[in-house]
Amino acid sequence: MEADESYLEEIENEFAQLKKKLEDVEFKSMLSGRDDDKNCLMTIHSGAGGTEAQDWAEMLMRMYLRWAEQNNFKIHILDRLDGDGAGIKSVTMEITGDFAYGYAKAENGVHRLVRISPFDSNKRRHTSFASVFVYPEVDDSIEIDINPADLRVDTYRSGGKGGQNVNKVETAVRITHIPTNTVAACQTERSQLQNKTNAMKMLKAKLYQLELEKQEAEKDEVEKGKMKIEWGSQIRSYVFHPYNMVKDHRTNVETSNVQAVMDGDINKFIKAYLLKFGHSNTV
Repeated sequence: MEADESYLEEIENEFAQLKKKLEDVEFKSMLSGRDDDKNCLMTIHSGAGGTEAQDWAEMLMRMYLRWAEQNNFKIHILDRLDGDGAGIKSVTMEITGDFAYGYAKAENGVHRLVRISPFDSNKRRHTSFASVFVYPEVDDSIEIDINPADLRVDTYRSGGKGGQNVNKVETAVRITHIPTNTVAACQTERSQLQNKTNAMKMLKAKLYQLELEKQEAEKDEVEKGKMKIEWGSQIRSYVFHPYNMVKDHRTNVETSNVQAVMDGDINKFIKAYLLKFGHSNTV
């Protein structure tokens, strides 16, 4: 009898593994967009809410760092602007790995947090916002024609938590593409040359995305989707008080396990988004 039960358990385990493989194959079949297999750049900006929003932006950064680790992606922070006293004002991260853009593009939009503020001595409930934008990384096979005369390159001292060289020498680089007013900056490396190389990589990715939007005649719709980082524009809400709930407003997928979500368990939201909206490159 014990042998039969052991045999049954083995069959159930094999069935569960086969089911998971089948689901993975089905999921990856959704990742057939033009750039889904590329690496990507993710930018997080704090929105309305001051220190609260800056803390929220840093919480989102931590969530994506953990998500990347759990899903065999690598993340390199290219640029980070610390907040006033807490959190971050913005951060740009490079995500590398199989279908990085295909997965991460589902996170494009405004993320809303509701919680009892740790910065409020009266323990009142606050609502904070942060935006997430994801761009496919341009590989060497795609030519982005950039006229050097259209670029303004500024150098400045890094404001990050680096060594003496990082903070006292103008190693940080900001590149502005004047015709489109597109800006890319990097300050995390000790070498000005490396920061400039990374900034150009970021700029090319942004310009490539702009070109895609023009080619597909969807630029107006994309701009409408990039709503103000405030009430009424969020794609997902994270409620810590008066109850626990994370809900994606595009797919209505929700969970009460907010701690798991903040620890990187967001694939349920990504999968639901991809199954509903297919392989569109834009949000």
